[in-house]
Amino acid sequence: MQHLTKQVFSIGRKEREKKNGHKACVVWMSGLSGSGKSTLSDAVCAELFKRNMQFAQLDGDNTRLGLCNDLDFTEQARRENLRRAAEVAKLNLTNGLITIASFITPTETDRYMVRALIGADLLEVFVHAPVELCIERDVKGLYKKAIRGEISSFTGISAPFDVPLNPVLTLNTSQQSIAECKNDLLDLILQTCTRND
Repeated sequence: MQHLTKQVFSIGRKEREKKNGHKACVVWMSGLSGSGKSTLSDAVCAELFKRNMQFAQLDGDNTRLGLCNDLDFTEQARRENLRRAAEVAKLNLTNGLITIASFITPTETDRYMVRALIGADLLEVFVHAPVELCIERDVKGLYKKAIRGEISSFTGISAPFDVPLNPVLTLNTSQQSIAECKNDLLDLILQTCTRND
């Protein structure tokens, strides 16, 4: 690290935000597999696209298939997966982007690390659905495998999920429709990223 120097670019975050017409932020959605994080990400990004807002999407599975394909699913590797994703989100801030990140992020320790890396530009959103409903949805078939013991340390079955202590927004997909959740999330983003400070 001692031989590294941070590169300062002539076109920085402020210039990019001004050209984009909105501020950058990171929306970090945590919740059980099957709670609706990726579905909500897709829905809200479609709305941002319609508004010509500049955004990026980060998703747990996609990150695992590329950037983090060298990691296994030990607790340490899962934390490193989240750290890398948070670093990418942080880089997106410097590029003036709204980043929608969808990661289980199961422990308060994990979420503290994400908050520490991203800072005040983080909007922590909890996508809540009871594990019974997530098992019922089980679009990827992962819960069935976990229940059969084919996947070890699976969050919600054989590994814990700590309910977030202070999310800025909680979306309950067992009580709200995807459209309602999308509108609540979009309102949060628009209020945060289009306000005049």
